[in-house]
Amino acid sequence: MKSWPTRPLRDVATVIRGVSFDKRQVGYEPKKNSIPILRAGNIRDSLLTDSDLIYVPEELVREEQRMRRGDLAVCMSSGSAAVVGKTAHLENDWSGSVGAFCAIVRFNGNLHHRLGSYWFRSPAFLQWRDSKAQGANIQNLRRTELEALSIPVPPMAAQKRIVKLLDESDELRKRRAQADHRTAELIPALFHEMFESPHRVPVKPLDQLAAVVSGVAKGRKFNGEKPVTVAYLRVANVQAGYLDLTELKTIEALPREVEELSLKKGDVLLTEGGDFDKLGRGAMLDQDLPNCIHQNHVFRVRCEQSQLLPEYFASFLLAQNARLYFLRCAKKTSNLASINMTQLRALPVPVPPLPLQKGFAERLREIRGLESTQVQSRIRLDALFASLLDKAFKGEL
Repeated sequence: MKSWPTRPLRDVATVIRGVSFDKRQVGYEPKKNSIPILRAGNIRDSLLTDSDLIYVPEELVREEQRMRRGDLAVCMSSGSAAVVGKTAHLENDWSGSVGAFCAIVRFNGNLHHRLGSYWFRSPAFLQWRDSKAQGANIQNLRRTELEALSIPVPPMAAQKRIVKLLDESDELRKRRAQADHRTAELIPALFHEMFESPHRVPVKPLDQLAAVVSGVAKGRKFNGEKPVTVAYLRVANVQAGYLDLTELKTIEALPREVEELSLKKGDVLLTEGGDFDKLGRGAMLDQDLPNCIHQNHVFRVRCEQSQLLPEYFASFLLAQNARLYFLRCAKKTSNLASINMTQLRALPVPVPPLPLQKGFAERLREIRGLESTQVQSRIRLDALFASLLDKAFKGEL
């Protein structure tokens, strides 16, 4: 089996430190003689260069620190092990730079910049990153170690052929993501079409339509009673419009609490708050979760389905009226907000005729079925892309 010759990264690219600055020099709006700066949050599947930017005086930015098309932004330091080493490629001209916790990798003529960017997404690089990130609380990659990293360098003709194959595979993934995004927009569009019309419907407080309960707190004392350990849903599990059940942590609770709070299919879970985007965030559970409860920062709403269907209510939570209600009544600090159970129970809920709610639920299930099919397609495309990445740098393509 052939393998490509390798060279240290410093032979095929320059690693450029990000811009250092004082907090007092930072602005959040563009102004004359300022330069936009990318941070770790801007490094996603592609570089986010049009929002969530900060601006610093241009005299702080050396000419080599100004990003060029083909450059790679890499997060060198982060409090999250999942973020350190994350990279994204600058595909278009853009005038800006990266902050001090990031770096720029600028490829030279010995390695095609797109092939270099793919290398930083390969299993080989990710394994190296995991072995090199250090720090008890802050994870770091050292510039000197990154520069010494061995990277496969095929002949230029092979580089261009490999880039073409990987580009084609990556384009399929991007088209899949675009289709998924359009499907996700179907549900709010359907809700708007069916319910956000000038026709008046009864409006009732939530506590007349559902049972609302809070969950259990961590680290409680049980005063001699014997608790059991069960799985529970926390704020991180409750996203806007869906529940992320990939990681369920455990908590101690009394047996009677587990019996009272065990989650059932059709329960709607809402977050108490935190950052503004977490305020009143909610979704419906589409399966029974026996012996799984929820923490006190998450509310459970169990709808009285002769009046209110959970599919309708969960979608209502995403609508503007619900969001504005939570923002109006929430307790706020500079960047945090929260609601209490009294405020949630008073949430005014429009109650359309039950046949209309049922029609919405049926169409919602059709969309969810389509999403499920798309998930399987996305998994297959991701697996194909990962396999091609692995083979590309082993000399098997």
